Amino acid sequence: MLDSLKNLFGGATAPEEADPAGAARRLELASAALLFEVLKADHELDPREVDSIAEVLRASGNNTAREVDEVIALARGQSAESTSLYEFTSLVNEHSTFREKCALIRNMWRIAYADAELSKYEDYVIRKVCDLIHVPHSEFIRAKLAEKTRLDESA
Repeated sequence: MLDSLKNLFGGATAPEEADPAGAARRLELASAALLFEVLKADHELDPREVDSIAEVLRASGNNTAREVDEVIALARGQSAESTSLYEFTSLVNEHSTFREKCALIRNMWRIAYADAELSKYEDYVIRKVCDLIHVPHSEFIRAKLAEKTRLDESA
């Protein structure tokens, strides 16, 4: 399955109109890679952040635990190999509604706050992604405050 995911992320051989499942999988991988961009922004790998990514992936789809692990491994690799956010954000722009983009931003905040510390670098990555996927600053702030409130209430 990992090889098929790599092929999906690297580009489908069939047109996307003929393979909507492939387009959905590429979008999932691009979103997961963006979550990894937040995770690695502060240059500290915290297991709570990785666990949060797994939770987000489980909650967002019909993935088995094994599939989630494979998506995480592939997204981590894609994030490490990436030289810019464009390859991920272009897929999000092409295949996501505004509502889905806002959900991605909320999930990015979830990862940023998973270790109970917000780094200015994590904030920057999320802000940059918002700009690239055309999510207004007001939604950036709304999502940030919502996640902070959720954490404060659970503490």
